[in-house]
Amino acid sequence: MNDYDRIEKTIRYLEKHFQEQPALEEMARLVNLSQFHFQRLFQKWAGVSPKQFIQYLTARHAKQRLLESRSVLEAAYDAGLSGPGRLHDLMVSVEAMTPGEVKAKGKGMKIEWGVHPTPFGNILVAVTPRGICGLSFTENPKKVLAEFKDQWSQAEWIKKPASTIKIIHQIFRIGSRKEEVKVLLKGTEFQIKVWEALLKIPTGFVQSYQDVAQAIKKPKASRAVGTAIGQNSVAYLIPCHRVIRETGILGDYRWGSSRKKAMLGWEAAKAQTKIGISS
Repeated sequence: MNDYDRIEKTIRYLEKHFQEQPALEEMARLVNLSQFHFQRLFQKWAGVSPKQFIQYLTARHAKQRLLESRSVLEAAYDAGLSGPGRLHDLMVSVEAMTPGEVKAKGKGMKIEWGVHPTPFGNILVAVTPRGICGLSFTENPKKVLAEFKDQWSQAEWIKKPASTIKIIHQIFRIGSRKEEVKVLLKGTEFQIKVWEALLKIPTGFVQSYQDVAQAIKKPKASRAVGTAIGQNSVAYLIPCHRVIRETGILGDYRWGSSRKKAMLGWEAAKAQTKIGISS
């Protein structure tokens, strides 16, 4: 069991037993660690205690975060900004494929790929000379690779983890240098608009499906927005995990609801530590 597996197992347990206030000893035993090593692992990963972390995932807290996010984002947009810049930790540029390129299924294109560990489990990344075309959390890399190859069946696929690890370092900020991350997206005009709107949601903030629909000037398209979000093939980088229900319920996630909760709790803890957001 790796570190993220232990974190995920703890999150699932705390969701079910939080009201019972499980002791540190109980949580440590669950993941086969001593109390000392478990506390150190969780604190290193999240920056807060397990009990503090689970508070970030309650509907009450999520709904409050939704209101705070709207307030901050509206102010930033009114000032002519794409979002509160001090909270953005990545510069992401998007290029959409043309219908002809989509039809060609990557003919004449070389795609490098690799599987790497992240704070949220292993991830498979596929990179073209024009940017990332696929990013998927997975416990089964062979299955994900086969799915990617089916989408880009005419491309030349090259396993090159020594190259793709640099992309993972950029995305998850392993090191302090900030660089632009490029993404090559295959989708309809509507889907591209939705995914671009997601890129404006900063780390530590959330929006509802209705908020996203409003942002793309399609206020009655919340359901279609939800469908487009579910079809995002670039995990974490296009942050569909930052979209929750109006009620504060966190909702489903293509790569697992527990992983979504891990991401949101981790980002909330980091944001609060760095800039003092109230919980």
